[in-house]
Amino acid sequence: MPQLDLTATSADLTRAVCDIPSVSDDETLLADAIEKAVRASAHLEVLRDGDVIVARTNGGKPQRVVIAGHIDTVPINGNVPTRNIEIDGEPYIWGRGTVDMKSGLAVQLKLAAELSDPRVDITWMWYDHEEVDAARNGLNRLSQSRPDLFAGDFAILGEPSNGAVEGGCNGTMRAVVRTHGVRAHSARAWVGENAIHGAAPVLARLAEYRPREVEVEGLVYREGLNAVRITGGVAGNVIPDLCEVEVNYRFAPNRSVEQAAGHLRTVFEGFEIEITDAAAGARPGLDAPLAQEFLAAVNAVAQPKYGWTDVARFSALGIPAVNYGPGDPLLAHHDEERVPIAQIEAVEKGLRAWLSPS
Repeated sequence: MPQLDLTATSADLTRAVCDIPSVSDDETLLADAIEKAVRASAHLEVLRDGDVIVARTNGGKPQRVVIAGHIDTVPINGNVPTRNIEIDGEPYIWGRGTVDMKSGLAVQLKLAAELSDPRVDITWMWYDHEEVDAARNGLNRLSQSRPDLFAGDFAILGEPSNGAVEGGCNGTMRAVVRTHGVRAHSARAWVGENAIHGAAPVLARLAEYRPREVEVEGLVYREGLNAVRITGGVAGNVIPDLCEVEVNYRFAPNRSVEQAAGHLRTVFEGFEIEITDAAAGARPGLDAPLAQEFLAAVNAVAQPKYGWTDVARFSALGIPAVNYGPGDPLLAHHDEERVPIAQIEAVEKGLRAWLSPS
């Protein structure tokens, strides 16, 4: 079994956890290594649920923080093992998972082992299946089977944020807009009705759509509504009787899932629409005292998170949560995924400064 040395630098630990392949559905080897490494710390109570590892301090502190990160990656494409590179004289670690989100995971593992008496009690959560459908998400599963483990006053998710603090997140919704027609031979098209042609107004509405910019608790979230897939057609000589346009709606956290669905039905009024997937966003929650202390400790001004992350799961449980991790989100899932070592070190320094006793 691979070994993890939690006394190594956070950069070296990043390479170690990245070099244990853990594509979704294949996280067990990394979960085993994490469990073995953190069980060596006497100050941590360690629990395991499937491939979710929970390690927590129980120092009787008046406040508790939950710090979480996922251990899986999207599929490897020739970018493991990792390697050290330089770009314009700046050192980076290159390879799958360096951004999303094993550099953040490495920082968390190192601090979990070293902070034996933090200023607040800490629940560390490392979970599987984040990169696939929500029904298999380890954090989602644990929140339903062991909600008691989520007790806390504030939460941090180590998703890549360029070392900045990103509050809350947009919600996300997928829907299918359908147009119907009548099949006919393409040589006698006038006999039928072309469903693909009928989708032209749907695409026109999308092209003309202007997304909102919405201020929520001092952060401005930008929405988005886009076609992400279009399907239709029967054969090369048949007028199609069905066309489906799949759309993705990213909505500000001041809208509920129900309100977002109502907005889509208004936009596509007159067309058949089916909501196929939805996840609520998360308000920033930056007015929480611990959040303010955290921002001050890491010397950060919060920014909005445009994508959806698991901070929404904490928000749904009434726990204010932010994203804070090394790595450029634009390089997540990229074949040239890479993280600046300086960002890894800065995030470790920021978290250590906030969590260490004064």
